[in-house]
Amino acid sequence: MTVQPMQPFRRRAGSFVALALAALVTVSCGRSDQGGTSGGTAPAAAGKSATELLPADLKKKGVLRVATAVGYPPMEMYKPGTTELTGVDPDLARAVANRLGLRLELTNAAFDGLIPGLKSGRFDLVMSSMTDSPERRKAVDFVDYFRTGGVIMTKKGNPEGIKTLEDLCGKAVVLAKGSSNLAIGQEQNTRCGKKMRISQSEDAPTGLLQIDSGRAVATIVDYPVAAMFVKEKGTYEALPEQYGTAPWGIAVGKDRSGLRDAVQRALQDLIDDGGYRKVLDSYGVGGSAVPKATVNDGT
Repeated sequence: MTVQPMQPFRRRAGSFVALALAALVTVSCGRSDQGGTSGGTAPAAAGKSATELLPADLKKKGVLRVATAVGYPPMEMYKPGTTELTGVDPDLARAVANRLGLRLELTNAAFDGLIPGLKSGRFDLVMSSMTDSPERRKAVDFVDYFRTGGVIMTKKGNPEGIKTLEDLCGKAVVLAKGSSNLAIGQEQNTRCGKKMRISQSEDAPTGLLQIDSGRAVATIVDYPVAAMFVKEKGTYEALPEQYGTAPWGIAVGKDRSGLRDAVQRALQDLIDDGGYRKVLDSYGVGGSAVPKATVNDGT
């Protein structure tokens, strides 16, 4: 099923309350639909290793400074009861730094301050579930490493037998206010003969409460977040198809093409040797894996 392009801006349109075992998390990546054109997928300099591509100033410093914004599990979060950063992005950052032969210095920062911090030279990279969008590419380059969208969630066992967006027609569906997932549902509803009964929740967890109580039979949630709920709660089911998918990228300053190419090479090496997929699978988000590390591939 194809949906119309979504607003090409990432996360975070709103916030959602904590799971019983998770800290405060925020929700909703604004996403663009999957496009067929490539913004620049040329591989890093052929024949050179990641460390050979690394700029001399970083080799001399021996440190890779990466910023992330905690609050979007399982992508970026704290280990329970600690201030230690963990999740898909921190783990990939450690793997990339290791490939580059650098010590990782990982910093938590406000999401809105990530790109300004990168441009000011405070950080070398940003890894924080950031959509590769045309607007952001005016300020930074992206090495794309993840492609994701919204998935349909139901009670475990999928008692209504829902398989596609079309199957939501005529049913009670709850969607988070202001999210790209709300737009996906509303777009589908324009094509429904028998309309959905759409209610809007403050966030993903409160929407799931409506499913628990039987007031709704399905919702649409960002794939990584859905994977977390399925894993941690055990009472929901997430369907495999993703809607409104878009690439997320590692942001690099536009004046640092050497670092960009080195990171692309390091990431591709991790894809090729299975280390990348191992990280994603450990958080249950292998369905958003990409086969190639591309540059500025968003639409």
